[in-house]
Amino acid sequence: MGEHIIKLPDVGEGVAEAELVEWHVKVGDMVREDTVLAAVMTDKATVEIPSPVDGEILWLGAEIGDTVAIGSPIVRLKVAGEGNVKPQGDAKAEAVAAEPPAKLPTPKPETAAPTAKAPPKAGDQEAKPAPAVAKSAGQRSVSGAPRPEGEKPLASPAVRLRAKEAGIDLRQVAGSGPAGRIGHEDIEAFLARGPQVAKASGLARNDAIEDIKVVGLRRKIAEKMTLSKSRIPHITYVEEIDVTALEDLRAALNKEKRADRPKLTLLPFLMRAMVKAIADQPQLNSLFDDEAGIIHQHGGIHIGIAAQTPSGLVVPVVKHAEARDIWDCGAEVVRLAEAAKSGTATRDELSGSTITITSLGAMGGIATTPVINHPEVAIIGVNKMMVRPMWDGTQFIPRKMMNLSSSFDHRVIDGWVAAVFVQRIKALLETPALIFVD
Repeated sequence: MGEHIIKLPDVGEGVAEAELVEWHVKVGDMVREDTVLAAVMTDKATVEIPSPVDGEILWLGAEIGDTVAIGSPIVRLKVAGEGNVKPQGDAKAEAVAAEPPAKLPTPKPETAAPTAKAPPKAGDQEAKPAPAVAKSAGQRSVSGAPRPEGEKPLASPAVRLRAKEAGIDLRQVAGSGPAGRIGHEDIEAFLARGPQVAKASGLARNDAIEDIKVVGLRRKIAEKMTLSKSRIPHITYVEEIDVTALEDLRAALNKEKRADRPKLTLLPFLMRAMVKAIADQPQLNSLFDDEAGIIHQHGGIHIGIAAQTPSGLVVPVVKHAEARDIWDCGAEVVRLAEAAKSGTATRDELSGSTITITSLGAMGGIATTPVINHPEVAIIGVNKMMVRPMWDGTQFIPRKMMNLSSSFDHRVIDGWVAAVFVQRIKALLETPALIFVD
């Protein structure tokens, strides 16, 4: 028998480290060649690490959330044959096995996820035992008041003072003394097990605390949002849009749609409206390098579509929306959304946006304050569509209304410029035929 060390392989060109986000095995497991051992994340791409050999897991060299350097040992296996580890003395071998993999420190301490210490479980050696009297007192009923309602608790002045200082209602404390007299040991037992509420209420306190380590995509989202809010002074502009005519047109187009065309949602119309508005105000389609003090104004319009997936928020990108018609935009949105939700989207499909759309319309909400996708300078937020009575000058008529909540980088985009941009989008969506006019 021998030992085989598995090191973190090169998971991408130019990648020097990766975050361990999931273990698929544990010490003692038997694995076969190509069994997935772990998953690591670089940027927004998750890569699975398979076993190259059959064997038994002896040692795992990192914890979930650790950043591990490429080439660092992550798994040690017992295998048939010699393996890839030269024989050593037992003591020395144990020392090698216990040696953790080389890990590079996270560059920014403020974005590193702290190591979470789980609260001690019952039966753990570190768990502090309850006072010995807890057991005897705990044998009494604690599901409700330990005495008939209205009966005054029996206790000495010293016990009453201690209960008052601890915020304890003596009517809820079971007394272990003669005639149910409450002593100091009963107060200790009550504190040890935690206060119980009256049975009649049907409610009980829950003092559990669960420590959840922020790892993987969730940590990257947190870092991205923190960077955006710490660097970008946001200005949010909310405008209501009458989309009655747009919805009528969309329904008609979907009714007559061909097999080679996708079902249209609101997004393709909004994307084409944004393309036309950006033609008038190209500074909205920019990336701001605030460290170099340079605004990169792009000719190509690459629209990110913020999408919620089982793993968290990702932003697939419709590249060159300026070169796509309404149906092409719709088809690309559907394709990217499916890839993002299934986890098959590539790094190229999840990067390179120059302006972003975020939509919470299906969830409701009349207004939001979207966070800009750094280093972009604008984000357009779609809110819930609803039928509202609108005054036409003579009467109230039902109209389909929807708010756009849009945020802008106030270092680059003035409030007037932001308002003009949104008003141009509003005009196009309220008169949708203009979207098709070159």
